[in-house]
Amino acid sequence: FFDIKCRKAGLAPDAAVIVATVRALKYNGGADKKNLSAPDVQKLKAGAVNLIKHIENIKKYNVPAIVAINVFPTDTEEEISALKDICRVQGAAAAVSTVFADGSSGGIELAELVLKALEKQSEFRPLYDDNAGIKEKIETIATEIYGAKGVIFSPEAKLQLKKINKFGFGKFPVCIAKTQYSLSDNPNLLGRPQDFEITVRELKISAGAGFIVALTGDIMTMPGLPKIPAAAGIDIAENGSIKGLF
Repeated sequence: FFDIKCRKAGLAPDAAVIVATVRALKYNGGADKKNLSAPDVQKLKAGAVNLIKHIENIKKYNVPAIVAINVFPTDTEEEISALKDICRVQGAAAAVSTVFADGSSGGIELAELVLKALEKQSEFRPLYDDNAGIKEKIETIATEIYGAKGVIFSPEAKLQLKKINKFGFGKFPVCIAKTQYSLSDNPNLLGRPQDFEITVRELKISAGAGFIVALTGDIMTMPGLPKIPAAAGIDIAENGSIKGLF
């Protein structure tokens, strides 16, 4: 959004909201995925390095970060308090969000923090310059945003990079397709991985959209349907009622 849409549309965001959950941070801290409901402040603190990196990333764009703590019924006051303290140390405002359980009233605290942030106009700037090459843009994203030590381009990606430059698309912004489970391209590297490299296996030209797609690791681009799609379970009864939508 920041490096493609804002660049093309001339948008300058004044704030960004990072949605975090106690459960996800405990998982990043090494908690068993099947036992995330169990209180564990230490695992939360260990996994908070992931959130801290996201806060740092938003600041790279000169935009203030507000953390929305999306609360689950099993979250304890001690865990929520510890998470707020972590955000405070990082200079990011944090608010509890209970909109799922309480509707709009559960988002008032968050909304007030966002409005306060909007009182001061940000000095938004994209991460990289338009005139940088595709390789440089990918390396900038990988090192600055993901925290990688470098980028490996497959032989196929290197050939595609030459074609991209030959066809005159070398100044396009870059969209990186990568696992959402890790800052790296390996879904098993949780928290804030260190000393890793990003592997670009393929480069695709989205000429109409106006950007280059870099595919990393074992990633599938949309649509990614399951073996048995939900449509297989949808039916209409004789009385006209529909089943299987939810």
